Amino acid sequence: MDWNFDDSYTRLPEPFFTRVRPTPVKAPVIVVLNRRLAEALGLDAQAPMGPEAAGMLAGNRRHPSSRPIAQAYAGHQFGHFTLLGDGRAHLLGEHLTPDGQRLDVQLKGSGVTPYSRRGDGRAALGPMLRECLVAEAMHGFGIPTTRGLAVVATGETVFRETPLPGAILTRVASSHIRVGTFEFAAALDAGVDIPGHSAPRAADGTYTRALADYTVWRHYPALIGEPTRYADLLRTVMERQAALVAAWMRVGFVHGVMNTDNMTVSGETIDFGPCAFVEQYDPATVFSSIDVQGRYAFGNQGRMAQWNLARFAETLLPLLDADPKAALAIAEQMIGEFPALFERHFQTAMRSKLGLGNEEPDDPALIASLLDWMHRSRADYTNTFRDLSSRVAMEDPQRANPGFGRPDFMAWHARWTARLARQPAHFEEAALRMRGANPAVIPRNHRVEEAISAAVEAGDLTPTQRLLDILADPCSETLDGSDYRQLPTRDQQVHETFCGT
Repeated sequence: MDWNFDDSYTRLPEPFFTRVRPTPVKAPVIVVLNRRLAEALGLDAQAPMGPEAAGMLAGNRRHPSSRPIAQAYAGHQFGHFTLLGDGRAHLLGEHLTPDGQRLDVQLKGSGVTPYSRRGDGRAALGPMLRECLVAEAMHGFGIPTTRGLAVVATGETVFRETPLPGAILTRVASSHIRVGTFEFAAALDAGVDIPGHSAPRAADGTYTRALADYTVWRHYPALIGEPTRYADLLRTVMERQAALVAAWMRVGFVHGVMNTDNMTVSGETIDFGPCAFVEQYDPATVFSSIDVQGRYAFGNQGRMAQWNLARFAETLLPLLDADPKAALAIAEQMIGEFPALFERHFQTAMRSKLGLGNEEPDDPALIASLLDWMHRSRADYTNTFRDLSSRVAMEDPQRANPGFGRPDFMAWHARWTARLARQPAHFEEAALRMRGANPAVIPRNHRVEEAISAAVEAGDLTPTQRLLDILADPCSETLDGSDYRQLPTRDQQVHETFCGT
């Protein structure tokens, strides 16, 4: 694998990372390889992936340009601040692609680090396959996301509730800089006692400034040298997160663990633990076994993004203004703008789902009425919108979906078609817009569980590979008749998902 690694992150002060190599595993074998991603990275996607490549993707072998590190960060986990770090991950380096991209390449499940907190540093095959599957779906939906390049079986057993086959995921990201990374910098500036580090207190925000300047250089170079660059950084990250979470809502995605250490400043989706997709529409939907209070329920994701961004803004206070009161006023004003910003992105996403190419004042009410009908009718979120995405549904809705024949839906349908008729585009153009916004297939929870069970219990990767192939183009019209659109039977329903750490 012809990597071209750089390590710009290590130019930050040393408390932000520790140099540490992955722990070799017994018998690494590549079980999933994302050749589409390999090609995009400028790697030889068709080369045989034998023992040499498997050894490199397991951490047994080091590429000459790689100088592995584990990154330190903090985070609010379900509202509680904690010092964290890569407890089972190693950043191999930043791969420079032929087209000029700089992308982190990280191994996940690759052994203990100074941040392992008594963990074993390993990962099980099932959760690594889940991350690979859901991340590829997000990419297929056109949503910014980290992606899985490969899953390597280690030939070793990890012990959770039961013994499980071990695996390592190769994750590719624009970067792994999180809101929690800024919280770690702010903790350093505040002189918080961090085991293994004796950093002096820096009330002027020395560590935060170094991280912010690096983030601007890495992700937002247009801000370099601007006198308001730190406020602009906050505003830009807010914009990215509003667009990201609205995109999640468009496809019914429930992240499950929206802690601040799981929010990137690049605006990419990261850490697919107990994530899942809404089926019967309900804004209160929760799948995560650890989210007992519904903090990160489907309908709460916009509010939780604002909460996380408020924590981000707090870290930037010393950089926003030398006067603490003025800095706080700037931050409060900006964070207070987030609900309207998110609502704008949400309405744009939902308009696309209904084929609306322009704006009218009553659009939010039209969208809310459909969601209310779906909630009352226990309608499937994905299939409802996909079934609406045709000229047939516009003219004879009951032919598209028998449930559309109900009087309350027909009343909404009359409002919707009248609204479509008032916009310049023809119905055919509206249907085309809708088919790009409404996937035919999502990684339904029972399908993901079937694929994982086949791999873990029988060593059969065929269901995983088939699902990956389908999710590469989930809006394709060829999938309208796919069995992957079928709803789970009562016995197949998945009501709870797990982190799998």
